[in-house]
Amino acid sequence: MSKTSDTQKANPLREGLATRTVPQACSVVIFGATGDLTMRKLIPALYNLAADGELPPAVTVIGFARRPKTDDEFRKEQGESTRKFSRQTVRDEVWNSFAQALFYHQSEFHDAAGYKSLAERLDKIDQERGTGGNRLFYLAVAPDQFEPIIKNLKEAGLNKAREGSWARVIVEKPFGTDLASARELNAVVHTAFAEDQTYRIDHFLGKETAQNILVLRFANAIFEPLWNSHYIDHVQITAAETLGVEGRAGYYEGAGALRDMVQNHLLQLLCLVTMEAPTDLSADAIRDEKVKVVRSLRRIPCEKVAENVIRGQYAEGAINGQAAPGYRAEKNVNPNSQTETFVALRLFVDSWRWANVPFFVRVGKRLPKSGTEISVHFKKAPQVLFNKEMSALDQNVLVIRIQPDEGISLRMQAKMPGTSFRIEPVKMDFHYGTSFGKASPEAYERLLLDATSGDATLFARRDEVEEAWAFIDPIEEAWASKEEPPKLFEYPAGSWGPDAADEFLARDGRAWRRL
Repeated sequence: MSKTSDTQKANPLREGLATRTVPQACSVVIFGATGDLTMRKLIPALYNLAADGELPPAVTVIGFARRPKTDDEFRKEQGESTRKFSRQTVRDEVWNSFAQALFYHQSEFHDAAGYKSLAERLDKIDQERGTGGNRLFYLAVAPDQFEPIIKNLKEAGLNKAREGSWARVIVEKPFGTDLASARELNAVVHTAFAEDQTYRIDHFLGKETAQNILVLRFANAIFEPLWNSHYIDHVQITAAETLGVEGRAGYYEGAGALRDMVQNHLLQLLCLVTMEAPTDLSADAIRDEKVKVVRSLRRIPCEKVAENVIRGQYAEGAINGQAAPGYRAEKNVNPNSQTETFVALRLFVDSWRWANVPFFVRVGKRLPKSGTEISVHFKKAPQVLFNKEMSALDQNVLVIRIQPDEGISLRMQAKMPGTSFRIEPVKMDFHYGTSFGKASPEAYERLLLDATSGDATLFARRDEVEEAWAFIDPIEEAWASKEEPPKLFEYPAGSWGPDAADEFLARDGRAWRRL
């Protein structure tokens, strides 16, 4: 028998479908509290949860960073950024109340004394604010800072919770740069935190539509019987951005589109689309099925990369009438850079359900439109009932829009009004915003709520991360080869990527769906 997990202790087994995650009073320590992620996403997310009545009043936030700053200065800065980035208008009375739960702790990440004083401060906050000894540590820092922070948390005893309380750590991506580094990082984290204390965050899984994929598939009897190779021709997953590197060249040069987006975000979406029904809605039951998908991905050996993966890099162009520089002209980018800003892959899931169904995945920067979607293309109906003179029937396509306009649409065939028998595609469309009358919460809101509740369903597990890197590594190795590496294609900013990506699908008689 395995020991009771942190998740189970926080959330006893629930009967049927859970309708709500219940957060617990705790101290949230954010390492990198003066950074962009904290100011744009984390504090606004926590404010919105508080404004919506989702957080217990005792929840307390301690910003941990290097710069000298008082509590009041920290509160003022976070107030200004929250007013700028919050999804809802900041109300002064709500912010003033929320701000009293914000504190600042100045220390270097390598300074053991800073963690000792943090422990003392957390004990004091437990007494004054009733946080119950519960601690959530959020590593909103560069990966090279993970090890010293984890080490110092352990030495200060902050990784161990008192009886009846808990300690958890949230780790931001990128979680490693290849399989070896991911394993090393996992080993570092696990010197201090057990797997059920570790929350590897992927904000794509916090998006409402990503969460709804399981409901769409398994709560609607009209879809699940068709969700297999007998009826589905292929599936496309697209993540498009109009933006370039936007000052992130230092990170992006060492990552590229494959590591930055495919290894985590897009493979996570692929898992949700292709996984089998879990035995229940517990975190591990769902993650067990996702891991099976990643293990079932047909590996692409180095010599097959060129025919299954297209990589590109944006050149000078224009988007919405505005001139856009090429990637190599961006600040801090190597003028001879071989970093890909676009990648398209043809994948196969070697399982009974998905035998020989191709999955086409693409991601790119400086494309004409921003958006992320999954499109499921069903096989065409036989045309024997209709005149040969008619144009070929279109495929039925189910589109799951992850962002920005969250929703689901279905394209089907219908007869046009009139005396002639003419068939045209029509669309049934569902939008979250209009159907439910309220905006979806931001991804970080849901993920922070789940972390304070002990629900790890939307966080990646260790074996899932490592299996994903095992799939990605041979592709990166082929690109790094000194003996005829696959070509890096250029594409003008404002286009839909290199022509080779279109030819990639055309060889199979298919075409990319335009967002």
